[in-house]
Amino acid sequence: MADTHSSHQQVPVLFSFSVSSRPSSVPVGSGYEVLIQKFLSIFGRQIDVHRKLVLQYFSEEWGQYIDLPKGFVVSEKCRLRLVPLQMDQVPVLGNLSPASTAFFCCDMQERFRPAIKYFGDIISVGQRLLQGARLLGVPVLVSEQYPKGLGSTVQELDLTGAKLVFPKTKFSMLLPEAEAVLAETPGVRSVVLFGVETHVCIQQTALDLIGRGFEVHIVADATSSRSMMDRMFALERLARTGTIISTSEAVLLQLVADKEHPKFKEIQNIIKASAPESGLLSKPVVETDVSQSKTQRWLLLQARAFGELCIQHVILRCVFNTSPSVALILNSSGQSRGHLLFTKHN
Repeated sequence: MADTHSSHQQVPVLFSFSVSSRPSSVPVGSGYEVLIQKFLSIFGRQIDVHRKLVLQYFSEEWGQYIDLPKGFVVSEKCRLRLVPLQMDQVPVLGNLSPASTAFFCCDMQERFRPAIKYFGDIISVGQRLLQGARLLGVPVLVSEQYPKGLGSTVQELDLTGAKLVFPKTKFSMLLPEAEAVLAETPGVRSVVLFGVETHVCIQQTALDLIGRGFEVHIVADATSSRSMMDRMFALERLARTGTIISTSEAVLLQLVADKEHPKFKEIQNIIKASAPESGLLSKPVVETDVSQSKTQRWLLLQARAFGELCIQHVILRCVFNTSPSVALILNSSGQSRGHLLFTKHN
């Protein structure tokens, strides 16, 4: 009887992870596995379970945290912390499967129609994604930014079966109600995100999701802003944070993964006609007045990189009689789109 009573006795423990510390308790005799589960129940998605972790306790003898010795069990009040090992950064692979994916459709509302670039195109692509989600059983969350003033989601988007449609005033979609839905589907590790605007609500939602440990895929052909400049620079910035920039067709086929998938034919019908380009594709680069000296080849590479970053229609004209020299960047109509400055070197 004494042993049974002892096993139910709770011991106070201070659990620390990252910059947070929370008091709780565990049964006397709790070992490594119980303590790890307790950390996960307290800190949830803040802990990346795919990383190697070290459990430590505070040693009064040494006055600092030390690694948990083999066979350690909790017998008295103590302080514990979980520490991620520093590892070489592993590239994000971007695998998607229906069981571990959710779709976030952000603010595709009527009042945005006249303001957002290529809005008709991204509605069309968004509808493809929603159809695919229904076929594959992927949960869909839909936000509406201040619907009282900006209207509801456009009628062209069929929200049948959506897990949650919710209003918001905050730019990010990651509100408590959205987090609650994600918590109800604990297998979700990846979020496919699309809608408007790329540089505001999409960007802030993506950053919040990444901060919670989710892998984020932004569907470039279903995402836009009022200006192409904001759209493209936001996508470029997000790519540097580890966000995966993809397309609707790539996402849907990745979720199917196999021609033998029972829903492959239906997904194939959705993507049979190519998705609209929604302004993402540039016209061929035309180069004028450019010879092939080492300096000029370097400049051409820089200007091409600039063009790919902005996804613009790029023509180069290099002026080499000034210092620093200037490369004019023109669109296909010959209108100036900016310039690059460089110091001439041989």
